Amino acid sequence: MLDRLLAPFRRADTPRPDAAETPAPPAAASPQPRSQASGGGPAQAATTRGDVERLVDTGEVAAAFTEAYGREPVGVWRAPGRVNLMGEHTDYNDGLVLPIALPWGVTLALAPTGDGTAEVRSAQRPDEDVRFATADLDPEAPLGGWGSYVAGVFWAAREAGHLPADAGARILVDSDLPVGASLSSSAALECAVLLALADAHGLADLAGDRPAMAVIARRAENGYVGAPTGILDQSASLRCTEGYALNLDCRTGAAGAVPFDLEKAGLRLLIVDTRVEHKLSDTTGGYAARYEQCTRAARELGVDALRDVEDVDSALARLDDPVLKDRVRHVVTEIHRVNAAVGLMRAGALGDLGAVFNASHISMRDQFAISTPELDLAVETAVAAGARGARMTGGGFGGSAIALVPEDRLDRVGKAVADAFAENGFRAPALRAALPSPGARRLR
Repeated sequence: MLDRLLAPFRRADTPRPDAAETPAPPAAASPQPRSQASGGGPAQAATTRGDVERLVDTGEVAAAFTEAYGREPVGVWRAPGRVNLMGEHTDYNDGLVLPIALPWGVTLALAPTGDGTAEVRSAQRPDEDVRFATADLDPEAPLGGWGSYVAGVFWAAREAGHLPADAGARILVDSDLPVGASLSSSAALECAVLLALADAHGLADLAGDRPAMAVIARRAENGYVGAPTGILDQSASLRCTEGYALNLDCRTGAAGAVPFDLEKAGLRLLIVDTRVEHKLSDTTGGYAARYEQCTRAARELGVDALRDVEDVDSALARLDDPVLKDRVRHVVTEIHRVNAAVGLMRAGALGDLGAVFNASHISMRDQFAISTPELDLAVETAVAAGARGARMTGGGFGGSAIALVPEDRLDRVGKAVADAFAENGFRAPALRAALPSPGARRLR
């Protein structure tokens, strides 16, 4: 049985991303987290429901704000990172995705101002203050660094007609979410800022419309930061609920909550951060190239997006470029895998998701060519050590893999992965176990 599960992973001709396409480790897209799971050992204890609030000391964040600005904040907000269970690179192809919110995220304290200026400080980077006048924000000349994600939210909210010209803020940001790990630290920052601005400036029409907020947060990343992402990350951070995955149609914005009760099933989701950082805003790198290839394939096939391809074989026969054929095959089959995963989850057959995880990883490795040696090793080792299935998650070219692991095998699988990384000379991975957690919200 084990040999049959592992056989597809052990092909000798596995394609790899070109070295030139793999982005160099970037500057942090959001403030560095104040804590991370340790690498090189077994997985940390699984986070249980109720532990999310314990991770955040709102009084500490508010006190840090008061120390920084000499006044009290009007509130404290938090937006989580996310893990995508299924549906990679399908969001910008108008397809389906299936994320959950994580226990870790970005917390901020904010006080509104009416002077049209913003000042942002990070608990992790006290010497890197970000200041800007909201009227001066220009997507042709973005701020750069993690401050771009904050400035982009102000710009996008004003462009959408929600934020008045004189609306400003003083903000203190804290984070326990690792950067560059494919867990959407940038989207968590965007969503926390947007939710806080909407509440603090009394934008009731926006604050009560999470789908609209996701669109604005995505606009910040696309139009101001310059990252060609879909709406997956922002929607997950804003719209996920505890104990459920979010079944999101990226074309229509329609979404439904799908039960994902890992505790009841005796399972945990093990997140393996390979510590190979990726950067979605790299306009010349692998992510941008995949976006362009999918757009070109849709144009050649005469469809609005690859989501509209119904007959895969017929579509592939009309394409001459073998690279485009591979990209189309992945996107179309990945959308079907989302539907398969949702069906299994609704039937309560969570253990059977493992086979879908495995198929998804093989497709991302072979057809979409976005995996790395570290991600492949994490997936192969986890399955060999007893995981029901595993796959890389996120944009690729680094970041994290996820494994569906029986609770009693969690330490064994985590140790096997850490040992395999050490034996292959890779940097020790960070290992975390999580359950589906609440979405963005005001904490006080």
